[in-house]
Amino acid sequence: MSLLKDIEATTLDEWRALMAVNLDGTFLGCKHAVRVMKDHNGGAIVNMSSVAGIIGSSHLAAYSASKGGVRLLTKSVALHCARKGYNIRCNSVHPSFADTPMLQAMVDSARNPEKLASSFAAAAPLGRIAQPIEVARTILFLASDEASFTTGGEFVVDGGLTAG
Repeated sequence: MSLLKDIEATTLDEWRALMAVNLDGTFLGCKHAVRVMKDHNGGAIVNMSSVAGIIGSSHLAAYSASKGGVRLLTKSVALHCARKGYNIRCNSVHPSFADTPMLQAMVDSARNPEKLASSFAAAAPLGRIAQPIEVARTILFLASDEASFTTGGEFVVDGGLTAG
């Protein structure tokens, strides 16, 4: 869930609704995945965050806070599982702007949709938004045995946005 509002425009009800979906949902997913996986030879948890949880955004106050929470929750889960010997890996994926219904809804609700869409593409040094398959491939890698020694990591899929 996203909310295109700054700190002054965000209501407490909006804040709580966004946190319930983005952060509480991730917490519950991790909690119950660990409960099941620890008794079934482990596994991999891949949490969806965002570059907004790494660099923040003035017009995404609640969203950035929720995704920053996902980032650190992931690291905490990874360390907990590793230290308990559960054979459960936990990593997070941080995409930037991707061609999804959520992004399209943001564009459609803008005063100047064309300008906003262009700014999303221009934000990445690669000059375009991501395709969902590009994010999915990172998730697939993290869920696979190819990532068997990878836990607590944050994987940015952003066309270079956070590099500079």
